[in-house]
Amino acid sequence: MSLPVVTVGALIIRPDGKFLVIRTHKWRDTYGVPGGKIDRGETMDAALVREVREETALAVHDVRFVVAQDCVDSPEFYKPAHFILLNFTCRCDGGEVHLNEEAQSYLWVDRLEALALPLNSFTRRLVEAVYPC
Repeated sequence: MSLPVVTVGALIIRPDGKFLVIRTHKWRDTYGVPGGKIDRGETMDAALVREVREETALAVHDVRFVVAQDCVDSPEFYKPAHFILLNFTCRCDGGEVHLNEEAQSYLWVDRLEALALPLNSFTRRLVEAVYPC
């Protein structure tokens, strides 16, 4: 039996208020947020900064925790897995997005634009938590 995998992910917010969403095959071509697994001995904040840089080439700061979510064998993920999703917001002051092989495309969006996209349910909950109606 495998244990749950603890992950971090964040809405990366630009100075103009728009935030980044990425489309990925891992989440069945829905949009989500950059992030990934926490390495042993790594803090949540350090893992988030590292994962964002690896997946987008963006430097982020002002990391703030928003919500924890359970993801147990979600049909939205490409294979059965059990994740504990630690979701944050963070800021970037600019820079060009360079996606790694994990994502196929990206958009900078506001709340309404994001909610009109095919977001995975976990990202939808994060957006709604950060930007309530």
